[in-house]
Amino acid sequence: MLELKNVCVAAAGGSEDAVEIINNVSLKLKEKKIYVVTGPNGGGKTSLAKAIMGIYPLSSGSVFLDGEDISHKSITERANMGIGYAFQSPMRFKGLRVRDFLSIAAHGDSEKKLYSLLVDVGLCAQDYIDRELNASFSGGELKRIEIASILARDLRVALFDEPEAGIDLWSFQRLTETFRRLHEMSDTTIVIISHQERILRLADEVILIANGTITEITSPDKILGDIDTDWDCENCFENHSKARQAVGA
Repeated sequence: MLELKNVCVAAAGGSEDAVEIINNVSLKLKEKKIYVVTGPNGGGKTSLAKAIMGIYPLSSGSVFLDGEDISHKSITERANMGIGYAFQSPMRFKGLRVRDFLSIAAHGDSEKKLYSLLVDVGLCAQDYIDRELNASFSGGELKRIEIASILARDLRVALFDEPEAGIDLWSFQRLTETFRRLHEMSDTTIVIISHQERILRLADEVILIANGTITEITSPDKILGDIDTDWDCENCFENHSKARQAVGA
């Protein structure tokens, strides 16, 4: 459904001395599957998601959606084709109410639907529906509202960059339930960047990325059983990957 072929993304806009932050990645993502992308900090997880969304241009390679090459399409064109992205650090929209923001995403859906979206991400709809998206919102609150806007759309591909960041434990539990329900009730391909065990356990497949390349695609049980090191340590992660390759794992 979504396919990446030999995708490269350069850190300096494609100049001759640019460093490739995504290096020759090829990947096929199927419809109605949950993929969790994980790996060490700075390994290229967010860059890969932004390349799919069109935020980062490709220095080489191609991205296909349902067989159509979308490599040169804009962010807006990709959004209209059904690709959505929830940022790790959402933006604020002064002068825009939560109601209006979600209504745009949900194409003017019912009041009941807007309330339900807020409840799904752990917010009291009555307290938030008419608030303005300004500086009074915490980062965690903004994140949940942005995730609600992604859930409001009938997407082909939904990309979530560390959705658990800035969210309390109770809301995080609601969020994992919402991902599970979205998976059961729609054909959306869900891609989540995360290190959290509860998120990893939602996955049909876990994609490990380090140094801008995919080092492994495996099951959640296998990755949780095999890796007991701190993924924030690049050397530990690399050593683990090399050891697995050496034994043919």
